[in-house]
Amino acid sequence: MLKIEIEYDFNSSPRVLYNRLSTAAGLTEWFADDVKVKENIYTFVWDGIEEQAELVSKKDLSFVRFKWIESENEEAYFEFKILTQDLTNEIALIITDFVIEDEKEETIELWETQVNKLKYILGAV
Repeated sequence: MLKIEIEYDFNSSPRVLYNRLSTAAGLTEWFADDVKVKENIYTFVWDGIEEQAELVSKKDLSFVRFKWIESENEEAYFEFKILTQDLTNEIALIITDFVIEDEKEETIELWETQVNKLKYILGAV
């Protein structure tokens, strides 16, 4: 598996952005059709298909890391990290994901689509 990191600039406050990355309601707005949370297990629903991920780590206003429960790769995870540039106060969202090498471009395009939806919802386009 190949680790990828994609960075997107955001015109949003860290609090508003973090809320969309870490809560069921926030993730439902842009990431999945529906999201249910029970303890640290997030159930994401796309077109009626459920995928479960465990929230393995998070830091308020900084990052959220999930691990797919069905993943065969023990090292694989996906993470949303918020960076604030010290000098300019600009916000960046860095997405880390693990992909099969020949699916890299397709995965990046999927993230682009989802992040554009997030930017639209936040009025950050």
